[in-house]
Amino acid sequence: MTDRMKALTLLVFLLVLAAVPLLAQEGPAGGPGPRMAAAADNKASLYRLSLILASGIITLAVIAGAFCQAKAISAACEGISRNPGGAPHIRFLLLLGLILIETLVIYALLVTFIILMVKWGNYA
Repeated sequence: MTDRMKALTLLVFLLVLAAVPLLAQEGPAGGPGPRMAAAADNKASLYRLSLILASGIITLAVIAGAFCQAKAISAACEGISRNPGGAPHIRFLLLLGLILIETLVIYALLVTFIILMVKWGNYA
């Protein structure tokens, strides 16, 4: 098994482990009639699914953003060490790339907030 597969397996395991408490919650035992209980359960399952989806989106975005930023900084340091005369151009491109990578992570954060703030009870 390669190192990437080990890391991916660990990530999936941690995501499943983080989702277990959300899936294990039960509703109140003595609630209203069966029709209202089914609607409430449907709303709760939509909310639970939105929490899992939002946490997955932001987790993957942060992991990918951190990996890409580390790779970009490493490549820029190597480029500057090989060609010190090109340092201003390399530094500019590095900063532009880091800004774009961070923008993508911020967009993922906004999508996560949108998913979490939807009034799921109105759509169930």
